Amino acid sequence: MCGIVGAFWRRRPADAEQRLSNALDKLRLRGPDDRGVAIEERCGGALAFGHARLSVIDLSAAGHQPMHSADGRLALIFNGEIYNYRELRAELEARGAQFRTASDTEVLLTAWQVWGEDCLTRLDGMFAFAIHDRANDRLTCCRDRFGIKPFFYVVDDGALLFGSTQAALVALRGQSPRVNWQRCYDYLVHGDYDSSDQTFVEGVRHLAPAHLIEFDLTRGEVARQRRWWAPTIDRRDDLSFAAAADAVRETFLDGVRLQLRSDVPVGAALSGGIDSSAVVCAMRAVAPAMDIKTFSYVASGTPLDEEPWADLVNAHVGAQAHKVSADAGDLLRDLDDMLAAQEEPFGSTSIYAQYRVFRLARETGTVVTLDGQGADELLAGYSGYPGFRLLSLVERGELTRAHRFARDWARWPGRSYRLAMMELGRVAMPDQLYAVARKRSGRDFRPPWLDVATFEAHGVKFREQRPARDHSARGRRVVEQLSKSLQERGLPALLRHADRNSMRFSVESRVPFLTGPLADLLLSLPEEYLISPAGETKSVFRAAMRGIVPDAVLDRRDKIGFATPEQQWLTALAPELRAKLATDLAGIPFLRADPLLAAFDAVIEGRQRFSWQLWRWFNFARWYSASGMRP
Repeated sequence: MCGIVGAFWRRRPADAEQRLSNALDKLRLRGPDDRGVAIEERCGGALAFGHARLSVIDLSAAGHQPMHSADGRLALIFNGEIYNYRELRAELEARGAQFRTASDTEVLLTAWQVWGEDCLTRLDGMFAFAIHDRANDRLTCCRDRFGIKPFFYVVDDGALLFGSTQAALVALRGQSPRVNWQRCYDYLVHGDYDSSDQTFVEGVRHLAPAHLIEFDLTRGEVARQRRWWAPTIDRRDDLSFAAAADAVRETFLDGVRLQLRSDVPVGAALSGGIDSSAVVCAMRAVAPAMDIKTFSYVASGTPLDEEPWADLVNAHVGAQAHKVSADAGDLLRDLDDMLAAQEEPFGSTSIYAQYRVFRLARETGTVVTLDGQGADELLAGYSGYPGFRLLSLVERGELTRAHRFARDWARWPGRSYRLAMMELGRVAMPDQLYAVARKRSGRDFRPPWLDVATFEAHGVKFREQRPARDHSARGRRVVEQLSKSLQERGLPALLRHADRNSMRFSVESRVPFLTGPLADLLLSLPEEYLISPAGETKSVFRAAMRGIVPDAVLDRRDKIGFATPEQQWLTALAPELRAKLATDLAGIPFLRADPLLAAFDAVIEGRQRFSWQLWRWFNFARWYSASGMRP
């Protein structure tokens, strides 16, 4: 795990070296163990590579980057891990390749040299990298299937600049950032972020998950961009439920086995839910002699406390448990540091629990952790995507099964038949009717605290981006939505939270659910294997893990995760938060301070229903003020 930064300038800035150094300074927590730079004249301009290393595999100096091929043709900077690097190395050695290091970086470099971009589908890992080919002066930038590792870039006036963080990219650009008006609106009004290639900063883009761009240095332009992998949702009917459970178990355990490869200590983030518990129990299953450390957030005395479940799992595998708790005062103390680590606004305070877990891991000397991120998006978790499941059944003309599903789904905690029908209406409703329904429910697309005229002047579209439905996916709406959640709205935000929180403490966070083989298998199964006719979420996975995970955990009917008592905390901190909010709003010309503060007061005083909107106001204002943003 590392941080990367790079640029091709058509006209080399006089301070190019200083900009690169400043950018690397912003990556010091992502890569505290080593630092490498290279600047060379190319195509009348300058090509710059910078790398900050967190040593995880091959801790020697041989893993230094930028790394060059033996013939000098290729240069690589790479952030991430290739878990199957040993298998790829053996395959490449059989073809005559020779290696100078024991690193996965050199395996990636050699794989590109032998197979070109076709090597991407062979990689089992998380990665973001840039590779320059001197033979044709093409710079190719690639990102892993799910976007686990970040990659930001700017194309401007014949130049390409990129980096692992926006802070590094801003330092490399050498100019103050300006807001992306549409993204600001989407977040403030709809809570939407990290759902497209757009960021909160004008001109700065995400390289989308499973995409690559090829930049032609001779012409100063993007020559090609393509998606190199997409999850398949075509249904397979050759597996019984029992056979599917066997296949899921084998594929999941294989992924965990590969992700335990490390030359530094490995632990696990454990909430006590099905997903993280499965990861910890799988670690014990594939590594019986391993000394397992777990890291948990506990919310003692609240309905959010999962400590008894974590204790059950720790006892089951014989793990060494480490726990942390927090209160409103802790949040206030760490608030600005966490916001700075995240770089952009986010949805709620729940990620503070995760922030504290990664801090705890690092304090024990653990450098790598595994956790259960991505399971909900692969296994129809959360509440089971009832609207999409009902839509699948309706499209297939199975109305009786749809009624029975809604009835049985409603028997689970926190659900109702009416809610199931509302969810169906939400996903099936046309956009115009949806907008009307939202406004009538009190969620206005043009709220009074927003300076609507200013947003209109900047071309903002006052709408909520809803996922389009593909006609070819009729009857497969759950897996269609899961596939979108993996790479569009949903998982990308969660992965961003985890990457920034873990890297804040120089910890590498691995996610063994997110592998190509497991995704392809799960999304090809009949939907009733994922969300059962009785409304059980993750049904095939629960069956797959019997005998590995305690039955009591697998039989859980609730979901909590690393959650915080947000309403309680924000209410307790209301005077401090309101003061900060009022100060920050004075510098934001497109938010109307008086109606916004009045709405804030109404929520705190209980005159309006509490929602995540409270956090969004505060988070956005703090981000805007601290980041030196300009309209």
